[in-house]
Amino acid sequence: MNGSLIPVAEAREKLILVFGRRSIRAYAPGEIPEATLQLLLEAAMAAPSAAGKDPWHFVIVRQPDRLRQLAAALPHGQMLAQASVGIIVCGDLSVAHDRQISYLLQDCSAAIENLLIAAHAAGLGACWLGIHPRPDRMTAVHKLLALPADVVPVCGISLGIPAEQREPRTRYNPACVHRETW
Repeated sequence: MNGSLIPVAEAREKLILVFGRRSIRAYAPGEIPEATLQLLLEAAMAAPSAAGKDPWHFVIVRQPDRLRQLAAALPHGQMLAQASVGIIVCGDLSVAHDRQISYLLQDCSAAIENLLIAAHAAGLGACWLGIHPRPDRMTAVHKLLALPADVVPVCGISLGIPAEQREPRTRYNPACVHRETW
Protein backbone atom coordinates (compact mmCIF):
# COMPACT_ATOMS: atom_id res chain seq x y z
CA MET A 1 0.00 0.00 0.00
CA ASN A 2 1.17 3.47 -0.78
CA GLY A 3 -0.98 5.35 1.71
CA SER A 4 -4.14 5.29 -0.39
CA LEU A 5 -7.48 4.39 1.09
CA ILE A 6 -8.85 0.93 0.25
CA PRO A 7 -12.36 1.00 -1.24
CA VAL A 8 -15.06 -0.04 1.25
CA ALA A 9 -16.07 -3.14 -0.73
CA GLU A 10 -12.47 -4.37 -0.76
CA ALA A 11 -12.03 -3.59 2.95
CA ARG A 12 -15.29 -5.42 3.73
CA GLU A 13 -13.97 -8.48 1.87
CA LYS A 14 -10.81 -8.43 3.98
CA LEU A 15 -12.82 -8.08 7.18
CA ILE A 16 -14.74 -11.31 6.58
CA LEU A 17 -12.47 -12.92 9.19
CA VAL A 18 -13.76 -10.46 11.78
CA PHE A 19 -17.41 -10.79 10.73
CA GLY A 20 -17.09 -14.57 10.43
CA ARG A 21 -15.65 -15.08 13.91
CA ARG A 22 -18.50 -16.56 15.91
CA SER A 23 -18.71 -18.48 19.17
CA ILE A 24 -18.54 -22.18 18.34
CA ARG A 25 -19.61 -24.51 21.12
CA ALA A 26 -19.75 -27.89 19.34
CA TYR A 27 -16.59 -29.74 18.34
CA ALA A 28 -15.79 -32.80 16.26
CA PRO A 29 -13.06 -35.18 17.39
CA GLY A 30 -9.58 -34.24 16.26
CA GLU A 31 -6.27 -32.93 17.50
CA ILE A 32 -4.96 -29.42 16.99
CA PRO A 33 -1.32 -29.54 15.87
CA GLU A 34 1.21 -27.80 18.10
CA ALA A 35 2.30 -25.59 15.17
CA THR A 36 -1.27 -24.32 14.76
CA LEU A 37 -1.54 -23.64 18.48
CA GLN A 38 1.73 -21.72 18.42
CA LEU A 39 0.46 -19.63 15.49
CA LEU A 40 -2.66 -18.71 17.50
CA LEU A 41 -0.52 -17.74 20.48
CA GLU A 42 1.74 -15.63 18.26
CA ALA A 43 -1.36 -13.80 17.01
CA ALA A 44 -2.56 -13.33 20.59
CA MET A 45 0.77 -11.86 21.65
CA ALA A 46 0.75 -9.47 18.68
CA ALA A 47 -1.98 -7.52 20.50
CA PRO A 48 -1.37 -4.02 21.82
CA SER A 49 -0.45 -3.71 25.48
CA ALA A 50 -0.40 -0.68 27.80
CA ALA A 51 3.19 0.60 28.00
CA GLY A 52 4.31 -2.60 26.22
CA LYS A 53 4.07 -4.59 29.48
CA ASP A 54 2.59 -7.76 27.91
CA PRO A 55 1.17 -9.13 31.19
CA TRP A 56 -0.55 -12.07 29.50
CA HIS A 57 0.08 -15.75 30.09
CA PHE A 58 -1.68 -18.69 28.44
CA VAL A 59 -2.24 -22.02 30.18
CA ILE A 60 -2.76 -24.72 27.55
CA VAL A 61 -4.91 -27.64 28.65
CA ARG A 62 -5.15 -30.79 26.52
CA GLN A 63 -5.77 -33.52 29.12
CA PRO A 64 -9.41 -34.66 28.91
CA ASP A 65 -9.76 -34.99 32.70
CA ARG A 66 -8.54 -31.45 33.29
CA LEU A 67 -10.79 -30.14 30.48
CA ARG A 68 -13.76 -31.81 32.22
CA GLN A 69 -12.72 -30.23 35.53
CA LEU A 70 -12.56 -26.80 33.89
CA ALA A 71 -15.97 -27.41 32.31
CA ALA A 72 -17.38 -28.20 35.76
CA ALA A 73 -15.79 -25.06 37.26
CA LEU A 74 -17.21 -22.70 34.62
CA PRO A 75 -21.04 -22.59 34.61
CA HIS A 76 -21.28 -21.96 30.86
CA GLY A 77 -18.17 -23.93 29.93
CA GLN A 78 -19.62 -27.37 29.26
CA MET A 79 -18.16 -27.33 25.74
CA LEU A 80 -14.67 -27.58 27.26
CA ALA A 81 -15.35 -31.26 27.96
CA GLN A 82 -15.48 -31.91 24.18
CA ALA A 83 -12.82 -29.38 23.15
CA SER A 84 -9.44 -30.47 21.81
CA VAL A 85 -7.75 -27.69 23.76
CA GLY A 86 -8.67 -25.28 26.52
CA ILE A 87 -6.70 -22.08 26.87
CA ILE A 88 -6.89 -20.13 30.11
CA VAL A 89 -5.82 -16.56 29.47
CA CYS A 90 -4.28 -15.00 32.56
CA GLY A 91 -2.64 -11.72 33.42
CA ASP A 92 0.23 -11.16 35.81
CA LEU A 93 -0.71 -8.20 37.99
CA SER A 94 2.93 -7.69 39.02
CA VAL A 95 3.78 -7.00 35.36
CA ALA A 96 0.70 -4.99 34.31
CA HIS A 97 1.14 -1.27 33.65
CA ASP A 98 1.13 0.49 37.04
CA ARG A 99 0.02 -2.86 38.53
CA GLN A 100 -3.53 -1.87 37.57
CA ILE A 101 -6.15 -4.56 37.01
CA SER A 102 -7.87 -2.39 34.39
CA TYR A 103 -4.76 -2.33 32.19
CA LEU A 104 -4.28 -6.06 32.71
CA LEU A 105 -7.87 -6.73 31.59
CA GLN A 106 -7.56 -4.48 28.54
CA ASP A 107 -4.29 -6.09 27.47
CA CYS A 108 -5.59 -9.63 27.94
CA SER A 109 -8.86 -8.81 26.15
CA ALA A 110 -6.96 -7.54 23.10
CA ALA A 111 -4.90 -10.75 23.08
CA ILE A 112 -8.07 -12.85 23.46
CA GLU A 113 -9.75 -11.25 20.46
CA ASN A 114 -6.63 -11.73 18.34
CA LEU A 115 -6.54 -15.38 19.37
CA LEU A 116 -10.24 -15.88 18.52
CA ILE A 117 -9.84 -14.30 15.07
CA ALA A 118 -6.69 -16.37 14.45
CA ALA A 119 -8.57 -19.54 15.43
CA HIS A 120 -11.29 -18.71 12.91
CA ALA A 121 -8.66 -17.97 10.24
CA ALA A 122 -7.12 -21.40 10.93
CA GLY A 123 -10.50 -23.12 10.46
CA LEU A 124 -11.00 -23.84 14.15
CA GLY A 125 -13.99 -23.21 16.38
CA ALA A 126 -13.57 -21.28 19.61
CA CYS A 127 -15.63 -19.79 22.40
CA TRP A 128 -14.71 -17.15 25.01
CA LEU A 129 -15.69 -18.14 28.57
CA GLY A 130 -15.60 -15.43 31.22
CA ILE A 131 -13.75 -16.12 34.47
CA HIS A 132 -12.87 -12.69 35.88
CA PRO A 133 -14.47 -11.05 37.94
CA ARG A 134 -16.42 -14.03 39.35
CA PRO A 135 -14.68 -15.03 42.64
CA ASP A 136 -15.95 -18.63 42.55
CA ARG A 137 -14.67 -19.16 39.00
CA MET A 138 -11.36 -17.42 39.69
CA THR A 139 -10.75 -19.47 42.85
CA ALA A 140 -11.60 -22.76 41.13
CA VAL A 141 -9.30 -22.04 38.17
CA HIS A 142 -6.52 -20.79 40.46
CA LYS A 143 -6.67 -24.05 42.40
CA LEU A 144 -7.09 -26.35 39.40
CA LEU A 145 -4.16 -24.85 37.49
CA ALA A 146 -1.94 -23.96 40.48
CA LEU A 147 -1.70 -20.32 39.40
CA PRO A 148 0.68 -17.99 41.27
CA ALA A 149 -0.95 -15.45 43.62
CA ASP A 150 -0.41 -12.39 41.36
CA VAL A 151 -1.83 -14.16 38.30
CA VAL A 152 -5.45 -13.35 37.44
CA PRO A 153 -7.41 -15.85 35.31
CA VAL A 154 -9.28 -13.60 32.87
CA CYS A 155 -11.04 -16.10 30.62
CA GLY A 156 -11.08 -19.56 29.20
CA ILE A 157 -11.20 -20.37 25.51
CA SER A 158 -12.54 -23.68 24.27
CA LEU A 159 -10.91 -24.67 21.00
CA GLY A 160 -11.59 -27.49 18.58
CA ILE A 161 -12.56 -28.72 15.15
CA PRO A 162 -15.94 -27.06 14.55
CA ALA A 163 -18.97 -29.37 14.46
CA GLU A 164 -21.25 -26.42 13.67
CA GLN A 165 -21.15 -23.56 11.20
CA ARG A 166 -22.49 -20.08 11.88
CA GLU A 167 -23.05 -17.35 9.32
CA PRO A 168 -20.83 -14.25 9.31
CA ARG A 169 -22.51 -11.18 10.71
CA THR A 170 -22.04 -7.70 12.00
CA ARG A 171 -23.68 -6.41 15.15
CA TYR A 172 -23.43 -2.80 14.06
CA ASN A 173 -25.97 -0.63 15.84
CA PRO A 174 -26.14 3.05 14.84
CA ALA A 175 -27.75 3.88 18.21
CA CYS A 176 -24.38 3.09 19.83
CA VAL A 177 -22.50 5.64 17.69
CA HIS A 178 -22.16 9.20 18.96
CA ARG A 179 -20.46 12.00 17.07
CA GLU A 180 -18.52 14.80 18.73
CA THR A 181 -20.55 14.49 21.99
CA TRP A 182 -22.96 11.96 23.49
